[in-house]
Amino acid sequence: MRIAIITASTPIYRGHEEDKSGKVIQHIVEEAGHKVVFMKPLPCDKTVLSTVMQRMTDGHLVDLILTTGGSGCAAGDCMPEATLEISDRPVVGIPEAMRAYTLQMTKRAMLNRSAAGIRGNVLIVNLPGKPNAVKQCLEYLLPEIVHAVGLIQQEQEED
Repeated sequence: MRIAIITASTPIYRGHEEDKSGKVIQHIVEEAGHKVVFMKPLPCDKTVLSTVMQRMTDGHLVDLILTTGGSGCAAGDCMPEATLEISDRPVVGIPEAMRAYTLQMTKRAMLNRSAAGIRGNVLIVNLPGKPNAVKQCLEYLLPEIVHAVGLIQQEQEED
């Protein structure tokens, strides 16, 4: 599976901080046998994020987009809005399951506004911004995400 990793963080984009969460995602998906074909920090800007994701999906460059960051309650957080703006169909169960799972570990999970959606034959999933939360969530969700991508691509082949 071809995977894009987008880190929504203006400080990381500007080189002021290290992209630790993006590296966690990369490690987990590569260990699972998937190929990272795009990995980049982007500014937490709704237009930039939605445009990049739309170009990747419409250009059939990836099968899955995993994002980290930009999904909290801070004023500039806009990843869920960027994701849902370009999605043809929301997949509400993925972020619901992620929040339910992580609420067992921290009450702060209720502040996560992550979204997931399908555009064309690509699944987009927002993950939390902190490295440990990314690891916990992705390890929990990855088998179901892989299954979902298979279903989405099978559906597109039948159309």
